[in-house]
Amino acid sequence: MTIEVLGGDIHLVDLKTRLPFRYGIATMTEAPHAFVRVHVLVDGRPATGIAADHLPPKWFTKVPETPLETEVDQMLTTIEVAVGLAKGCRAETPFDLWRELYDRQDDWGHQQQWPPLLVNFGMTLVERAVLEAVARARETNWFELLRSGGLGIRLGECDSRLEGCSVAELLPREPAGEVIARHTVGMADPLSDAEIAGDERLDDGLPQSLAACLSDYGLCHLKIKVNGDLEADLDRLGDIAAVVEAAGVEGFGFTLDGNEQFRDPAAFRGYWERLVGRGDLRDFLSHLIFVEQPFHRDVALDPTVMGGEDGLTGWSDRPPMIIDESDAETDSLVRALELGYHGTSHKNCKGVFRGVINACLVGWLNRQRATAGSSEYIMSGEDLANIGPVALLQDLAVASSLGVSSIERNGHHYFAGLSAFPGRVGEQVLEAHGDLYHRSRNGWPTLTVRDGRVSLASLRRAPLGVGFELDVERFTPSADWRSRN
Repeated sequence: MTIEVLGGDIHLVDLKTRLPFRYGIATMTEAPHAFVRVHVLVDGRPATGIAADHLPPKWFTKVPETPLETEVDQMLTTIEVAVGLAKGCRAETPFDLWRELYDRQDDWGHQQQWPPLLVNFGMTLVERAVLEAVARARETNWFELLRSGGLGIRLGECDSRLEGCSVAELLPREPAGEVIARHTVGMADPLSDAEIAGDERLDDGLPQSLAACLSDYGLCHLKIKVNGDLEADLDRLGDIAAVVEAAGVEGFGFTLDGNEQFRDPAAFRGYWERLVGRGDLRDFLSHLIFVEQPFHRDVALDPTVMGGEDGLTGWSDRPPMIIDESDAETDSLVRALELGYHGTSHKNCKGVFRGVINACLVGWLNRQRATAGSSEYIMSGEDLANIGPVALLQDLAVASSLGVSSIERNGHHYFAGLSAFPGRVGEQVLEAHGDLYHRSRNGWPTLTVRDGRVSLASLRRAPLGVGFELDVERFTPSADWRSRN
């Protein structure tokens, strides 16, 4: 196989949330949504691929004083640079192309002295678009490309422990047919309908409070945002526990998202011990799956802060913890596991190939640990308020191939389905993915969540989750968008 990137372009659409999404130090009420289109030659055959993502506030960089406009400009710049650097890039396999693309972007990022998570974001969109184009050119789908070795992944070059191993033997034999939708409880989300003021009640046919979401979607897994304010978090967790108990949720499990609120292990340990010491939360906390990114990215992987007896390994009864924002470089997971974390998350915005490699390492390590009877490492799926018509579908398609069984999903909660997109786009989604979406009361497609799960069946047949060809010309070219903003 030979792959050559001929060029690409970027289009954007401005989206508004149906209700505020408060996480960490940010509250999302609107966000640009970017589409990247890439044109390639695969063995001389032309093909086009598309990828998409939000440009969200205070995630790729978490600096309180940075204006939102600056953050959006930086995110869009990384995408523009990635598209430009990819043009003319040529390789024998998708894996080799990925390494070349990332090397180019990484060199640019070092010159700018921008953080890796932000720098790599732009290239992840190019990466996804190229993978879709390759699948289209080969008339196959993502899962078949992955399992057949068609991506050319050499795991031993990524981690010497994986030398001689193949992706096919470390990842599931079949992609998941469905996945648990782990519902996000943002810090500003109402827990009951009674909390919603009359002028804040929505009339879009979708549930608004946690209690309504539990009922309407049949949820069994939650992701709960905490803000590091112990007393406030104790009260809110107690209230959430009461709502879950009243709903009679079966098979309940939840994760806690620390959103980088803690600067050292002692601070979080004291916080955690206060939580588990509260009697009325004891049963609720027994359903904890893991804690996500409790430590700020500046210290989370710093061995001088997190290592030794005063670090994670010296805390023998610590809860399972994974990294998310700190998973910014190819060796981040390895460094995290050495410090005592239990795993990482997959998000397409952090890279598809990196997600595959991380999942393979987790799979290999769990095989070793199984023989020793020890607990498993974790590969989770987390969200960035993903929505269709492209981003959500591609993220689910990749995650389904990695063995992720519970994926945070919140885009359908904070955005009103696909109401912001042209009607024809919605019809394409419904025609190709009638298991994943249904027509809402107001006519636009919205995500289907039944018994706390979403169906992934239609995604398997698509090149990279998306079973139709989206016309990005319906949206605003990046140069025009910049001139208006």
